[in-house]
Amino acid sequence: MKTMGIRAQQKEKTRRSLVDAAFSQLSADRSFSNLSLREVAREAGIAPTSFYRHFKDMDELGLTMVDEGGLLLRQLMRQARQRIAKEGSVIRTSVETFMEFIESSPNVFRLLLRERSGTSFAFRTAVAREIQHFAAELTEFLISTGMSRDEAFIQAEASVTLVFSSGAEVLDLDRREREILAERLIMQLRMIAKGAYWYRKERERNRLKGGID
Repeated sequence: MKTMGIRAQQKEKTRRSLVDAAFSQLSADRSFSNLSLREVAREAGIAPTSFYRHFKDMDELGLTMVDEGGLLLRQLMRQARQRIAKEGSVIRTSVETFMEFIESSPNVFRLLLRERSGTSFAFRTAVAREIQHFAAELTEFLISTGMSRDEAFIQAEASVTLVFSSGAEVLDLDRREREILAERLIMQLRMIAKGAYWYRKERERNRLKGGID
C-alpha cells in the first residue's frame, strides 16, 4: 500500500512537471499550438515516451492547462471578494486582483486568451466554460447585493467580457501603461454598474406606473 502511495505521488509530481513545463514555454511569440511533445517532455525532465503515461496527447495536456488556468483565476477572484469585505471598493479591488493575476501568471492568461478564439473546438469550448464559471460566480455575488438573477447575469457577462478584452491589452504594456489602463477599466466597470442601477430604477418606476419596460 505504501509503495502504491509513493508511485501515485511520483506520477502526480511528473504530471505537474509536464503542465508547468508547457506553461513555461508559452510566450508573447509562442502559443500552445507551437509547442511540441518532445520539447515539453525535455523541459519536464522525462523521456518523450513517458509523456503518454500522463496524457493521451498534447490536446489533453492543453485542456488540463485551460482548466487549471480558469480555476486559478476564479480562486483569485474569490480572494478578492474577501478583500472587498475589508477594503470596501468592489470594482477597484477586483480589477487590481485581475491585474495582479496577469502580471504574476502572464502565460496562464495568454493560454486562456488565445484558445478562446483558437482553431480547436475543444479548446474554445473549454475556455468558454471557464469564462462562464467566472461570470456565474460574479452573478451570484451581484445577486447577494440585491439584484435579480437576470439583471445580475447580464451585468456580470458584460463586465467579464470587458475585463478579458482589457486583459489582452495589458499583456503588451509596461507598468505605467498598465496602471492607466486599469484606471480606465475601473471607470468603465463603474459606468456599467451605474447604468445597471438606473436601469433597475427605471423599470421599477415603470412597473409602479403600470407602464412597460
